[in-house]
Amino acid sequence: MIVRIPALLEARPLAFIRERLALVNWEDGRITAGPEAAKVKHNDQLTEDHPLAKELGDVVLAALARSSLFTSAALPLKVFPPLFNRYTGGGHFGAHIDTAVRLTRQAPFRVRTDLSATLFLADPDSYDGGELVIEDTYGEQAVKLAAGDLLLYPATSLHEVRPVTRGGRLASFFWVQSMVRDDDNRRLLYEMDRALMQLRELHPEGHPALIRLTGSYHNLLRKWSDL
Repeated sequence: MIVRIPALLEARPLAFIRERLALVNWEDGRITAGPEAAKVKHNDQLTEDHPLAKELGDVVLAALARSSLFTSAALPLKVFPPLFNRYTGGGHFGAHIDTAVRLTRQAPFRVRTDLSATLFLADPDSYDGGELVIEDTYGEQAVKLAAGDLLLYPATSLHEVRPVTRGGRLASFFWVQSMVRDDDNRRLLYEMDRALMQLRELHPEGHPALIRLTGSYHNLLRKWSDL
């Protein structure tokens, strides 16, 4: 399941993050890649233990906590502290699948990477290329979103970032361990939750069927949750 979360970051926090990132000394992005991914990774990155990474990561985490759409789609149990990268001058990240379990240095704790997330920080017309290409059951999807938009997709997906041929692509990226490990089950719960939200808008006074359907949602979550 691929889910777009529009305007996760509002204008003010987005501008704050971009202003801060304009002042950093970037490092080679291959330092956080596994042995295979390092062969195809060509970008700049803010190291996880950089003080600015935590400061800006907290801004992203606060936005995630406010997003009902993120909660509905991801059903998050753990979130890997957000990282930040930059692609310029032909920088790209060839086809790869993300590492299954990641250890963060901040706590430390381990995160099973059920979902990958990319938060776009640069305006799409400020750079050429840089599309995030994800392979799913319907073929390849090339995605280039507005600044502040977040994309969630299964970490099991083969994906790549195409070369940036003009300007610079800025993004935050991280992984989510969901309460529901199985992507198909998580998709069903997401669709059910969105339908329930629409029904509540149609029946603000409540309805007996809504109580039963809400109960079914929570019973399925209880059955499928991996806690």
